[in-house]
Amino acid sequence: MIQKNGEKLEKEGVWKMKKLAATKDLSYEEWLRYRKLGIGGSDAGAVCGMNPYQTAMQVYFDKTSENIEQTDNEAMRQGREFEEYVAMRFMEATGKKVRRANFMYYDEKNPFMIADVDRMVVGENAGLECKTASPYMADRWENGKIPLSYQVQCHHYMSVCNADAWYIAVLIYGREFKYHRMERDEKMIADLVQIEKDFWENHVLKKKLPEPDGSKLADSVIAEYFKHMVPQSIPLAGFDGKLGRRQELAGEIAKLEAEKRKIEQELKMYLGEAELAENEHYKVSWKAVSSSRLDEKRLKEEQPEVYAQYQKVIQSRRLTVKVA
Repeated sequence: MIQKNGEKLEKEGVWKMKKLAATKDLSYEEWLRYRKLGIGGSDAGAVCGMNPYQTAMQVYFDKTSENIEQTDNEAMRQGREFEEYVAMRFMEATGKKVRRANFMYYDEKNPFMIADVDRMVVGENAGLECKTASPYMADRWENGKIPLSYQVQCHHYMSVCNADAWYIAVLIYGREFKYHRMERDEKMIADLVQIEKDFWENHVLKKKLPEPDGSKLADSVIAEYFKHMVPQSIPLAGFDGKLGRRQELAGEIAKLEAEKRKIEQELKMYLGEAELAENEHYKVSWKAVSSSRLDEKRLKEEQPEVYAQYQKVIQSRRLTVKVA
């Protein structure tokens, strides 16, 4: 029924998209495999360097790897399960109707751009992105603000779907429901297409890792990508300036860490035996914290067989820099 409604709207010229695959009966693994064929809306923010939870390196690794990693967590599950609720709230708040698309689409001019959208808006050349957010992230949605990564995601969908606008609705758990309409921005879409094209053609297709961005996420991707090593030495060329800067930064960081520790030590001396101190700007606590830890040394001495049975060897690569 929904598919027929969608087909009717496409014939009427309201929704104009190229279909890559039907998603209604796709398994999760098949859906993940289709996602490897291009850059999706949730990838776009990372490719542009605007996603705080994902890097371009991770997107590259996902698109070039043969592995199908079916990661899931409670936040992801809640996001999926509340999608229908967010869509219903949007219809209730706006009086508009939305429908599932049941297809993964691609951009005819730029086929590396793909989209599996949450909903399409009936009677409009527009779609709807459904989001959920923690109350701790409510400030990112204040005063009409929309996180940059989500703005990029919606403009990616507008490009792929040839849409005039895109709505985004967010449920902030336990607090409020909001929605916004984003109009098509041709300049933003042109820049986005160019960035995604460069990433796809010069990195994914050429199997060339993107530049690192200094994040811990990039650390994990590099460690996974280059986890195997060969016992050889190569010339160190072109890094003298950067390594010199690294030494300078290490010294500055050590001074800053010492300054930070000194302030914390002064706070502890001020608190003394008190647990809390606060004023109109700050609240400081110094409370007792209990934690249980395995006494590995004692276990190894008293029950070496048990220690050996449960010992796990984890291999990793350690980077060290020495001044010659």
